[in-house]
This record gives sequence, C-alpha cells and structure tokens, in this order.
Amino acid sequence: MNKILLFVFSILISLSFSNTKAQADVPATEPAFEKIEAKQLDEEARILAEYFSLHNSPLANHAQDFIDAAKEYNLDWRLVAAISGVESTFGKFIPGGYNGWGWGVYGNQAIYFKSWREGIFTVSKGLRENYLNKGLTDPYQMNKNYAASPAWGGKVAYFMKDMENFSRKYPVITSSVKIAAVSGQPSLR
Repeated sequence: MNKILLFVFSILISLSFSNTKAQADVPATEPAFEKIEAKQLDEEARILAEYFSLHNSPLANHAQDFIDAAKEYNLDWRLVAAISGVESTFGKFIPGGYNGWGWGVYGNQAIYFKSWREGIFTVSKGLRENYLNKGLTDPYQMNKNYAASPAWGGKVAYFMKDMENFSRKYPVITSSVKIAAVSGQPSLR
C-alpha cells in the first residue's frame, strides 16, 4: 500500500512541476488587440462603400472609418476618400504601410500607417489642423501645400463631385437589419 501511495505521490509532484513549468513559459500579458465594434453603417458609409466597390478599392470595408473621421474632425465626408482616389487610385497603388493619400511622401521618404483606420484618422486630423483651420477649405486652395502637381486640386474636386453625383443615384436604404443575432448572422425583424 505504501508503494502505491508513494507512486501516486511522485506522479502528482511530477505533474505539479511540469504544470508550473508550462505556466512559466506563458507570457504574463496577452497581446493587445484593437477593440472591434459592430454597428450599422451610416448612410454616407453605405454610399462610400459602394463607390469604393465600383473602383475595386481595398478601402470599401473601411467606409465607416472615413465617415467617423470626417465627423470627428468636421470634414466633408468625401474629401479624404477623394484624395485617396488621386493619390493611390483609392488605395490600390500605395508605397506601403496603408498610406493611400501620399501623406508625408517626398521622393523616397514616406510615412507608413499600421492600418487603413490609422491612416484615415491621421490624414483627417492633419487636414483639419494644417489646412482647414488655416483657411484652406477646398482642394484648389489645398493644392499648393499638399501636392506639387497644379492639377491635384482639380482631380480631388472631380472625385468629390463624382461621389456627390453617385450618392444622388444611390437608393436610400431603409432596412430593419439588426447588428447581430444569436447565430451571429444579421437578423430581420
């Protein structure tokens, strides 16, 4: 009987040490993740997502970020999106690092963002602080400070007008789609 107890006791001690070692190998802190939030798209975001989709843009899934940044920095919701059209064909041709706006790009030097969202909010804030707050309120006025090409302002204005015309054709969605259901799928009432 003592041999059995000694055997069981040695197994328990062995398991205890191996479990402690396994726990010691686990990092003390878990990696930080961005908070993901589900919400309905604003009407402008639905329009912008569809507009981006027509241009096969990787920015289509970030349309709500454009609208949220425009609201936060009191910008025309089309401005930052239109600049991405001129600078990167709506995010398709970028120097890297989610910079679809030519923001801080001078020759071989470029600013890189960690995500499209970071880029959208950084550019929106920069436009508010460095352009609109200084009286440069439309693309033509921004042109001299933003881009070397004298045609830049007209191209940005073109995309803004194109988005405006597109939004007039876009059907107003009045849906009763819920954000989430028990199954994780959208539900209809």
